[in-house]
Amino acid sequence: MRGVRKFVIASLNFGVAAFVAVTTAANAGTVSQAAGSSGSGTSVAWTESAADNKAFFEAVLKSARERQQGNTLAAVTITYNAGSAPSFKSQISQSASIWNSSVRNVKLQATSGRGDFSYREGTSSQGSYASTDGRGHGYIFIDRNQARQYYPLRIVAHETGHVLGLPDHYSGPCSELMSGGGPGPSCRNTHPNAAESARVDRLWARGFDSAELAAQS
Repeated sequence: MRGVRKFVIASLNFGVAAFVAVTTAANAGTVSQAAGSSGSGTSVAWTESAADNKAFFEAVLKSARERQQGNTLAAVTITYNAGSAPSFKSQISQSASIWNSSVRNVKLQATSGRGDFSYREGTSSQGSYASTDGRGHGYIFIDRNQARQYYPLRIVAHETGHVLGLPDHYSGPCSELMSGGGPGPSCRNTHPNAAESARVDRLWARGFDSAELAAQS
């Protein structure tokens, strides 16, 4: 849409049977992946950047702050709407429960309204990703083809990690949720490890104040 700045981010490095190339630009935090054929026979490739991940986090932060009406020191609740991803309703609910049991300073809560962000589903050459319209709201897109190859709950939980401020770390082991598809399709870990949980809790330790400082750094 003309006049709307759109960020496409956090494709999770999922959705292909073979990795052809992965390159990391340490300064920019950019990961590029050329991929083989997906289950639908479509060639998929993604380029991710830390800046785009940050943009999505900032959009959710802005929306949550506006809804909470300036109460910056209260525990932060982030609301989501899963109505546009009915095939993944169970995984989205499980993902929220996983994160809510893994961290204490921020919570995810379902809503039937607009929410601070939403989930959608479909098929895309970009695979699964998170996106923001640049106006304070965002959504997580779950690619059905990708979810046939990689564990769907891991996809959803990983993408939700970006909502809470975590970056990708594709070179990490399966025990790291934010390693995404890096360990391959056999990885079925759906929980953040202790370091990832601690990082989210540090980020939201003082409500919006702490999270906003991190967003500005």
